[in-house]
This record gives sequence, C-alpha cells and structure tokens, in this order.
Amino acid sequence: MLPVIALVGRPNVGKSTLFNRLTRSREALVANFAGLTRDRKYGEGELAGHRFMLVDTGGISGYESGIDQVMADQSRQAIDEADVVLFMVDCRDGLTPADQEIADYLRQRGKPFYLVANKIDGLNPDTALADFYQLGCDAIYATTATHGRGVAALMEAVLAPFPREPEPADTDVDKGIRIAIVGRPNVGKSTLVNRLLGEDRVVVFDLPGTTRDSIYIDYERDGRPYTLIDTAGIRRRKNIRLTVEKFSIVKTLKAIDDANVVILMIDAREGLVDQDLHLMGQVIEAGRALVVAINKWDGLEPESRDWIKSELQRRLRFVDFADIHFISALHGTGVGHLYQSVEKAYAAATDKLTTNHLTRILEDAVADHPPPMVRGRRIKLRYAHAGGRNPPLVIIHGNQTEEVPGHYTRYLEKIFRRELGLRGTPIRIEFRSSDNPYAGRKNTLTARQAAKRRRMMKHVKRKK
Repeated sequence: MLPVIALVGRPNVGKSTLFNRLTRSREALVANFAGLTRDRKYGEGELAGHRFMLVDTGGISGYESGIDQVMADQSRQAIDEADVVLFMVDCRDGLTPADQEIADYLRQRGKPFYLVANKIDGLNPDTALADFYQLGCDAIYATTATHGRGVAALMEAVLAPFPREPEPADTDVDKGIRIAIVGRPNVGKSTLVNRLLGEDRVVVFDLPGTTRDSIYIDYERDGRPYTLIDTAGIRRRKNIRLTVEKFSIVKTLKAIDDANVVILMIDAREGLVDQDLHLMGQVIEAGRALVVAINKWDGLEPESRDWIKSELQRRLRFVDFADIHFISALHGTGVGHLYQSVEKAYAAATDKLTTNHLTRILEDAVADHPPPMVRGRRIKLRYAHAGGRNPPLVIIHGNQTEEVPGHYTRYLEKIFRRELGLRGTPIRIEFRSSDNPYAGRKNTLTARQAAKRRRMMKHVKRKK
C-alpha cells in the first residue's frame, strides 16, 4: 500500500500549493484566499522512486463554527486515515494559538507529524523559525512551496521509513466509469455524492457555493471501479463576483470533459431554469453521456409534480435520449436507479461500431428518405464508418456532402441512435466528400481513344 500523507494547517498556509508541487499537477485550486479548500482532495506523487498518496485538506484552527466546523471535520478525517501528517505553518505570521491547538490535537491522536514552516523566502531562517520551537518538535523543515525550496529534503525525511512501491505493471488499467455530478449551486450535488458513496466524503452544508473545487473520488461498487467527480455549482455569469468562483467554473467544465457520464441535477422545488438548459448544452457540446436527476422530489404536491413533468417534456426535447430520474439525495429515494442509467449510457457511448453495420443503416436511411437535390444534382452518401467513441462519431463519405442540410443530419442522427440502440449519449455525424480523380485535369483523350478516332476519320475519307 502507498503511504498516505495528509497536509494540515491553518487556512492559507500553502497546503494546496505544496499539494500541486508534489503531485506535479494543478488539481488543487490555489489563490490568496483563506478557506479555499473545503473537501479532502487526493493525489498521487513520486519522488526518487518513492510513490505516495497525498491528501489536501481545508484549514483548521480549533475555533470553527457553521460550515468551518464541517470543513474541520473533513480535515480531522484525513488525519485519522493518514500514515503521516505534514503540519504546515506560516513563517510570515509566526506562531499562532491555532497552530498550538493543531499540534496538541495531533499529539492527542498519536499521529506522527512533521512541522513544515512554509513561506521562508526573503526571511532570516533563524529569526523566522525561532517561535516554532515552542511546539516541541525535533526538527523544523523550512520550505517555500511556490518555488520548491526545501521540499525535496522534507520529502526525503518523510518517505525514508516507508519501502519503495513499484510502478504498476499496466498503466492502462481500467479505472472504471467517471461520473461527474453537475448542477447549479445548492441543488444537492455533494449530498448525492455522499449518498452514492455511503459516507460523508465531501462537505454538505445549506449554503450555496460550498464546493469550490472539483473533487475526484475513486471507489468500487459490486466489484466494479468508478470515479465520482463532485463539482462546484455554476451560476449565471452576471452573478459571478469572486475570481475564485471563476476558477471553480473552469474546473467544473474540465470535470465534464474528463467524465464519461454526467449526472445533471435539477432542483425540483425551483423547477427547470435557463441555467439548467445552459449546463445541458455544455454537456452535449462536450459530447458526454447524460443522465438527468430531478432532486428534492420528496414532499412535493401532486400538482407541482405534474407541472414539472410537463415542463420537462416540453423543454427537454433536444435531450430526449437522456434518462430522467426523480430522486431525493437526502433520503436516498431513487438514487440506486441512477447506476442503471449510468451503466447503460456508458455502454452506448463506448460501444464498438462496425463499418458494415453503419453502412447498412445508412443505405436503409437513404432508401427511405433520399438526400435533397442541390443545383440539379442529388447528394450521394456512399458508406459510413466509426470515427471515435464517447461520444460515438459516425463518419459518412459521399459526394457534395458539404451541402447536406441540418434537418437531414438530424434525421440521420435519429436513425443511427434508434438502430444502434444508443440511450443516454449524444451522437455526432461528420461528412466527408470523396475526391474526384479527374478534378483539375484537362479533357484529354487516351492513346486508345485517339487511335480509334484516327481510324474512323480514315474510314470516312475513303467513303467520300
């Protein structure tokens, strides 16, 4: 097993910056904004042949209330599951009562930890570190996470007690279906993630915008691997004020792109709004399989339920391929059925399509409804083959394909989806025109044709 290393400390001491450096990624959001990380974030790192699992946590101080208390609980869970803790402090702030509280908590838990004095750049080390010796640690590791100063020496000391783990033999191991949970703020995304996992894995609080980062969580269900991605809620652009929130939106869009299947959550009590439709458009544009979950369905009056269903039927015709579920993430009603639609959508999105099958479908579609005439000539569609998966891409070859109108493309999409049994995934069609081998050539005769013409002319002259 890889050693698990948790990064803990007060808010804004540089935990996420060190996380990104050690995992060689930009997975954790980083900004000069206290409390940016609210959930546990996992990443894998490697240094000099040592592989390890790193856990980024939200800041804790011992004086939390409200959502800060929930965030602190997440950090404490990370401490409990870690093999070793990197306790980070800020050299520029000096020793604070909150630092003392954290050190006392780590000792109470009996968890081995290393004291990391971050942001040492530009300071006299002897002066900057003096206060922290009051914590009674044998060694203090001075670092600058943004530039990597002191990080290598720190990690060598941390990893020395652990054996080196070999690289996995197969780097293409199936990591299962990646499922992104998206929606507007406060529709219950994190609640659904916790319900699907069966544990309080991410922060849940009755406050819009609780999740600011995209959280990737690997797990197994019935022996099959999955990755759940909890994302930040996306609001209308005019309501976005903080730069941090703009970063969150970028991370959410990246999560959609990383996913195989997207579960789009809609708040039943607020109904379908334009922002929901905009999010659906983002999912379809990314070509991802889609499942729609109408949350907070419990407790609604029958009249409200009938009205919502009629609105969905009227406004979601453009995603008629997606399954719709009415659920309660809080109580678990209907949540288990989401997996059936996710599995079905993933299978459809990644199915291997053969050229013979696609061409037969195309020929039957053209026979039933031929393409239109363009400038007196009929568009000819000759054969089709697969061009990609997730989403399924069908490439159709023929003549004058650049003239195929949009309504005929939609007709073909409908036919292919029906005949292939594609449920839960969009399908894309791409046209390619066959090259004319005589294009650009002069109208010249072959040698045989020229000789034949000469013989005919001689025969005509003899008759005269």
